[in-house]
Amino acid sequence: MHEIDRLGMTKVMEETIAYLKEKTDGVHLSLDLDGLDPHDAPGVGTPVMGGISYRESHLAMEMLQEAQIITSAEFVEVNPILDEKNKTAICAVGLWVRYSEKNYYNRNAAADKAAAFFFA
Repeated sequence: MHEIDRLGMTKVMEETIAYLKEKTDGVHLSLDLDGLDPHDAPGVGTPVMGGISYRESHLAMEMLQEAQIITSAEFVEVNPILDEKNKTAICAVGLWVRYSEKNYYNRNAAADKAAAFFFA
């Protein structure tokens, strides 16, 4: 959290993505919703005051998707018993949709380009 507070989410993600692109062929994302602020994700086993916001998480997901480095993903630590009016579940779904929606459309666009090339 220190780096996010000091540098901002954009800079932290830019540095992280650059490092990962150099060192790996792909990344498995495990998003632990305990890391989000309880205001945005109250239904977790270990709420952390001062965690990252939904907006910061959303930005991180957009940047990871744009970098095309995620090969698989999971969103964990949602506890429906502790949730308030499904707030955490809605947050998790929103983040997942942001990631998968862009991935879906990018993959379809790539498939359309490939089809156009092969069947033109």
